[in-house]
Formats: sequence, structure tokens, C-alpha cells
Amino acid sequence: MKPCSNPALYRGLLASALALTLAGCAIQPQALTPDERQAAVQDGLARMFSEQEPVQGPVTLEEAMARAIKYNLDHRVKLMEEAVARRQLDVSGIDLLPRLALQAGYTGRDNELASSSRDIVTGTQSLVPSTSSDRRHGTTDLSLSWNVLDFGVSYYSARQQGDRWFATQERRRKVVHLLMQQTRQAYWQAAGAQQLEGKISPVLDQARAALADARKVEAEKLRSPLEALNYQRQLLEIVRQLEGMRDDLAQAKPRLASVMNLQPGQAFTVALSPAMDTPAVRLPTAGMEEAALLRRPELVEAQYNERIGVLETRKALARLLPGLELSLGSHQDSNSFLVNDTWNEVGVRISWNLLNVFNAGTIRGLAQAQLDVARQQRLALNMAVLTQVHLAHLDYLARARQYDLSQQSNTVEQRILQQTRNAASANMQGKLEEIRAATSAMTAELRLYQSYGSLQGAYGQVIATLGLDPLPDSVPAHDLKTLGDSVRASEKAWTQVVNPGGA
Repeated sequence: MKPCSNPALYRGLLASALALTLAGCAIQPQALTPDERQAAVQDGLARMFSEQEPVQGPVTLEEAMARAIKYNLDHRVKLMEEAVARRQLDVSGIDLLPRLALQAGYTGRDNELASSSRDIVTGTQSLVPSTSSDRRHGTTDLSLSWNVLDFGVSYYSARQQGDRWFATQERRRKVVHLLMQQTRQAYWQAAGAQQLEGKISPVLDQARAALADARKVEAEKLRSPLEALNYQRQLLEIVRQLEGMRDDLAQAKPRLASVMNLQPGQAFTVALSPAMDTPAVRLPTAGMEEAALLRRPELVEAQYNERIGVLETRKALARLLPGLELSLGSHQDSNSFLVNDTWNEVGVRISWNLLNVFNAGTIRGLAQAQLDVARQQRLALNMAVLTQVHLAHLDYLARARQYDLSQQSNTVEQRILQQTRNAASANMQGKLEEIRAATSAMTAELRLYQSYGSLQGAYGQVIATLGLDPLPDSVPAHDLKTLGDSVRASEKAWTQVVNPGGA
């Protein structure tokens, strides 16, 4: 072998390769620093509540729903997933195009690429060593190729990606349905809390004042010890109930704020409705079942998954076919020994993986099994949806009965409070009865609002179970007022569905 004419060059290349290898092995994982974590926290807090329209005036139910749709973070995640699926669909469409490749290269040697010939009979050299290549030369190639088999497979893949995009839209619809149900229930619970938050403190102050007087009476021995202690025990039980009631009410508005993605601790008021009417659901059970099977996002998503399974079967069959590739290219080589240093070429190539022929049954069987699973999942979802329709309707009827009883109980308790106040005397026992009646009346009023919130939640569950959307298919704008008006229009459409012929 002829010795290398430039050993310094090869030593430099070897040293560079060794240095790069050692550098790759020396990479160590880097943990997040406290400053980086702190910066991430600040950035997250800024992004969570940025670019939101400020709350102006009392929040109506429609505005609460509009804020949940526009600003709720869970809904934003689903919107992002839908956007990603759309991008993936655009990318999958690129695979349908022919492959256009541009290549360029350079080759250099430190000696001649020479060769000689040997006589195969005598074994002697028949030609002197010669070369047909420069030591250094460059090449450029521009080629266009199109594989018919790859096009067919990519076509089915693109259609599958389109169905996956539609499936992400249905998953987003499901999130919106659950979000509207939560918003409806949280709104009415916050409305009840706002109504009662100013009524608890006076009664609580009165109970504590009576408790202080009772302890003073006990200390001065104006009553028997057992009678004084029993009186204090009753007052302490009332204080405990009032404190628990106030704690429950304090959590109502933060829950609604969380759904609307308002910053925790932000003060706002809820627009109170003068009437708390029972929402009517008079749609027959058969009609509810049909509406749910037609509109529920889970079932629509299952239909798309089934269609993806059908396309997977077709794609598997397409892979069994021979592949036909058409190519067209233009080439250039700077080698001075070439007679023609630029040329065009066209080619046709056919290929067939014969192993796929022997495994055709297995491949088709796998695709068919996946399709059967998708179909069976859709049937199972049908059964689950029908069950949910009946359970949601039964829950609505139960909540409506409970709300009616809560109304009657609240009316009675308020009348008892009025009578007790009229008959209350100046003695301690009269004060106790008045405080106890006020506490019972307040508890009944709290249960009334809680019961109405549960009724609204059950009504929202019926709406979600039927797959009725809170927004129409197209919205002219995405500001809160327009979204709120669209929610109100959609709710009128809901009423026509769940209460046909009603007022």
C-alpha cells in the first residue's frame, strides 16, 4: 500500500473525531435551578390570567358561561389539541406529493483513482494503470420521484388524520358540556351564598352575645348550674351550625371563580334572579334517547374511530400490492474525464415485498380485529349513553321534588321565625327560641339555594347527556358579550328540544 502523502491531515481528522466523541460522552443532565423554577412560576401566573376582559358589574349566568368557554384552562388545552390535530392533517397532506430531492456532493482524494486490467487466461496485466476520474470533483442532482404504493398508503393515512381531527373536536365538545354543567351549578350556589352572607353575621353576633350573658348568669349563680349549662350547650350548637354554614358559603364564589378562570381572591358579585323557576324537561324518554345517540360527542368520536379502523383495513390491503415508482432527474458532475458531464434520466421501477404475500392473512386479520374492537366500543358506548340518559332524567326528577320540598320548608321556617319574633319576651329562653328560629330559617334558606343549585346541575346534566351544545355552530365574534348572547340563544334552542310545546 502506498503511504499517505499527507499524514498531518489524517491525524487532524482523527483528533477532531476523537474530541467530538469524548464531548458527546461528557454530556451530563442539568437540573432546573431555583431561579429557573421561580421564573417559570412567575411566567405561569402571568399567562394564566393575561388578556382577560375585566369583570364589570354583576356576573350573569350567560357571562359566567361565556367566561368559562373563553378563559377556562381545561378548555384551552382542548383547543390547542384540536389545533395540533389540524396541523398534523396539513402535514399528512404533504406525504401525497411526489418526492423532490436536491443533492450536492464533493469528493477529494490524495492520489489518483487508477485501475488496471488482468488477462483472465494468462493472469498477466493486459493494460497499464489508468484513471477516468479527477482527484477532486463535485456532483449535483435534482430528482423527482413518485411511488404509487406510497401515495395510496399516504392517502388513507391523510383521511385517517382528518377523522382524528374531527375526533379531537368531539373531545373538546365533551369538555365544554361538562364545563357548562359545572358553571351552572357553581353559579347558583354562589348566588345563594351572596344572598345569605349578609344575614349570618347578625344572627351569629346575637348568639354569641346570648352565650356571653348565659356565662355571666352562671357565674352570678342566678340560675341552677344544670339549667345554665344546658342553655349554653344549645347556644354553642347554634354557633357551630352558623360557623359551618358561613364556611360553606365562603367556598361558593371561589368555585365559580375557578370555573371562569378568575384570579383567586378577586372580588365579584353575582347577578341575582328574582325568580327561581324549575326548568322544565318534558321530552319523552324515547326522544331523549334518540337525541343523545345522535348528538353525544363520545358517540360521534366512536364513529370517527370506526371509520379510522375501516381505513386502516384498506391501508393494510394497499401495502400488499406491488410498488410502482416513477422517477425523473437531472444530474451534473464536474469530472473532466466525462464526455457528457450533464444528463437527464427517467426511470420506472416496480418492487414487491413477497413476504407480505405470505403474511397477507395475518395483516388483514389484524386490521379487521382493530375494526371489530372499534365497532364493539361504539356499541358499548351506546349502552352507556342510554343508561346515562335514564339516570340523568331520574336525577332531574328527584332534584325537582327536593327543590319543591325545600321551598315548602323554607316558607314554613320563615313563618315560624316571624311568629317567634312576635312572641319573644325579654327573658333568656325567649332569646334562645328567637335565635334558634333564625338559625333554622337561615338553614332552610341555604338548603333552598343549594337545592336549586343541585336542580340546575341536574338540568345541565340532562342537557349534556343529550349532547346539546352551549354555542351555535358559528359565532360572529368571540368577545364576552357576543358569547353570552350566543349562549342565551342556544339555551332557547335547548328549551325547544327538552320542553317541546312549552312556554
